[in-house]
Amino acid sequence: MEQTIYEKVGGEEAIEKVVDYFYKELVLKDETVNQFFDQTDMEKQRRHQTKFISFALGGPNQYSGKSMAKAHEGMNLQPEHFNAIANHLHAALAHFGVNEADIDTAITKVASLREDILYK
Repeated sequence: MEQTIYEKVGGEEAIEKVVDYFYKELVLKDETVNQFFDQTDMEKQRRHQTKFISFALGGPNQYSGKSMAKAHEGMNLQPEHFNAIANHLHAALAHFGVNEADIDTAITKVASLREDILYK
């Protein structure tokens, strides 16, 4: 039986490291998107994002937060914001040695939520 990307990268513990790097080293240092996190409880955000990315990579669906549309309501996110976040996710996964084909699969899953996130 073929391993999921989630299993290949090392499960939730490894995803937690990816998410931590994603926020600390990429997103929060990017002036095009970091303002969206000014009033965010980052510990809670990291937990939610870890569960979401774990699911996107084929792990268990443990996400129980708001819908994507509800979570992004009132933010008026534009394509350049979405693209920046997707690029940071790509970079974070690559940083931890995830191969390009698996990154593309993960980014495709995230991209499928684009309409639920933009212009809300």
